[in-house]
Order: sequence, then structure tokens, then C-alpha cells
Amino acid sequence: MSELLTLSGVETHIGRYHILHGVELGVPEGRTTMLLGRNGAGKTTTLRTIMGLWRASAGEIRLGELRIEALGTPDIARAGIGYVPETMAVFSDLTVKENLVLAAREGAMDEARLDWIFGFFPPLKKFWLSRAGTLSGGQKQMLSFARAFIEPRRLLLIDEPTKGLAPAIIGALVECLAEVKRRGATILLVEQNFRVAQEIGDTVSVMDNGRVVHSGTMAELARDAALQHRLLGLSLDTHQ
Repeated sequence: MSELLTLSGVETHIGRYHILHGVELGVPEGRTTMLLGRNGAGKTTTLRTIMGLWRASAGEIRLGELRIEALGTPDIARAGIGYVPETMAVFSDLTVKENLVLAAREGAMDEARLDWIFGFFPPLKKFWLSRAGTLSGGQKQMLSFARAFIEPRRLLLIDEPTKGLAPAIIGALVECLAEVKRRGATILLVEQNFRVAQEIGDTVSVMDNGRVVHSGTMAELARDAALQHRLLGLSLDTHQ
């Protein structure tokens, strides 16, 4: 399995705080890699560092053969990385349509791909000309997904997509991710819901205190309750 994304010895400082401590991470091409860990482990910082939103203070980040740790965020996006932040970041004063037009950097939106997105997220079609700021939290998350999916990307970075959402919306997001996987996408996904993680993950890396402390297959971690408890604090008495 070749790796599309690799992080080698990545350090990140935010002000006087040292957040990432020599992160070693590989994301196999065409697979979904789950990035798990307790709150404050460094997962969001890792995604933001990959995306250039926070600058790595040491180490290398490679997308294929291209080193990207010194590039600006627009250049990293142009290299083929889509990003869905945990903040459901959309342009509130723009319509749903305008948000997606801006995200389609290569030109006009592909109508067939847009219809595919509407199939998973019908509210986006219903509120096509409505300002994004008027959408519910779940609908904003749908729009954030759609912005990342409106064009094929080499790599998708997705940060806690199910956080705070109703079960029905979580189901739609999981179905969408499963279809994106079937289309061969490479995904690095942060998720706190272990059941969602084991449903869609192929490989997994677990972070603690700014370091990757475990890497392997998602299936192996899902079978090992003791390892789940040690790495993630999940209950030994609860079947996950």
C-alpha cells in the first residue's frame, strides 16, 4: 500500500505552546485513515498543520512526492487537498449556491456531481438560494461536506464531522463518506464516535500528548477492547 500523505517528525508550536511532538503519520492512498485520541491529543492541530493553517516548526509533510509544509494554505488546496473543519466553516453571508461556486476552483460545477451531492443532502437543493447563515447546524455541516466534495480531491481532511449532530444527519454523512470511499478517495478523518470510526475506517492512528502512539488497522483496534480502553479510555464493559 503506497502512502499518499506522510508526516515525518512534525513539530508544531502555537505561540509558546508546543503542541505536536515529532508526529509520524502515513495515510495510504485510496483508504480511509481514522485519527483518534482523547480530547487535546493534537488531532485538530495535525489537520490544521497539514493544511498550512498552522505552520510546522520542524519535520516534513509530503503529498505524494511534493513537500507541502512550507506552502501557504491556498497552494496546499490547489495541490489537491480538501478540508472540512470541525467548525462547519461556511460563508454565512453567501447563498448555498455561491458557497459551492467558490469551492469549485477548476471552473463551472459539474452538474452530475452536484446531483450526486443533492442525493445525500437534499436540504442543500431546497435552500439553494438561501444564505448559508440561515441554515441549521446540521445543514451547515452538509454544506461544508459539499464544498469539499464538489470537485475530486487527491486527499480529504475531515475533522469531527458528526460532532453535535442528530442521528439522522449522522447517518446521511456516513452514507456519503462510504460512497466517497467506494469512488477511491483518500481520507484522513478525525472522529470521536468510535462506532462511526469502525464503520468507515480502514486504518487508524491514535494520538496522545501530541504524538502518534499507535498505528494499525481499524478492524484490529475494533476487536481489542483492552486496547481501546488503554488508548481511548473506552469502557471495557461496553460493546463498541
